[in-house]
Amino acid sequence: MQPDNKMLVDKSALHVISLVSIGSHPTSGRPRRAEQDARAVELGLQLAGDNLHVLHAGIAEEPALRAYLGMGLNELHVLEQPQGADALPSLTEYIRESGVQIVLAGTQAETGEGSGMLPYLLAEKLGWPLVVGMAEVESISNGSAQVLQALPRGQRRRLKVRLPFLATVDNAAPKPRQSAYGPAQRGVLDVEQIDVVIDELFTGAELTPAKPRPKRLKVIKAKSGADRMKAATAKASGGGGQVLKGLSAQEGAAAILKLLVEEGVVR
Repeated sequence: MQPDNKMLVDKSALHVISLVSIGSHPTSGRPRRAEQDARAVELGLQLAGDNLHVLHAGIAEEPALRAYLGMGLNELHVLEQPQGADALPSLTEYIRESGVQIVLAGTQAETGEGSGMLPYLLAEKLGWPLVVGMAEVESISNGSAQVLQALPRGQRRRLKVRLPFLATVDNAAPKPRQSAYGPAQRGVLDVEQIDVVIDELFTGAELTPAKPRPKRLKVIKAKSGADRMKAATAKASGGGGQVLKGLSAQEGAAAILKLLVEEGVVR
């Protein structure tokens, strides 16, 4: 799905930051580069080349950080802070002063709190638009970018967003290149000491492994395998929904609360 007049992005004039974190292997739990963050780095390399700036807020001594350097980076910038510190204030200040045009991040961290809220909070603090699930940047011109957003069932939606903006990437983004040992060891970790802000809410919380939410199963009544396959792959219809227009904030909130109670989300 390519535009007819796709413009080649001038990598020398584009300033991109990719945010990275420490990942965790799903089976062994060993530290590694985070899968979605690695895709953010890959997308950043395709956009900005050697001008890509990779940023991490955390402990610089973590060996897993060098896996990102092994993707061909000369340097990785680290805002040094201990575990349990709030990364939001330091990232906000650094990005605001950097003059960056695009910030890329994974959808959700593999370690720590893993709430997936950081991109949303960061975009709110910066006052930037946020593109969720970006798969590709097609073109950049006149202070705007044309991007493809990944939707369920392999669908794509073309969006036009003004610069600067923040985007999250997931498995729809380009697959990251392998990390080479030599470049990983030769790369430089540029460590910057910052004022640490302790996240009291996080440090006082009890972490438990996330559990996938059960999905509702739709009973498919079909006589043949072809009919069952057609029903399973059919696009979900929204016939049971209700469009509310011209309501006040109180009326809209009441309608949402009623739906949540009916669905059993709120008791």
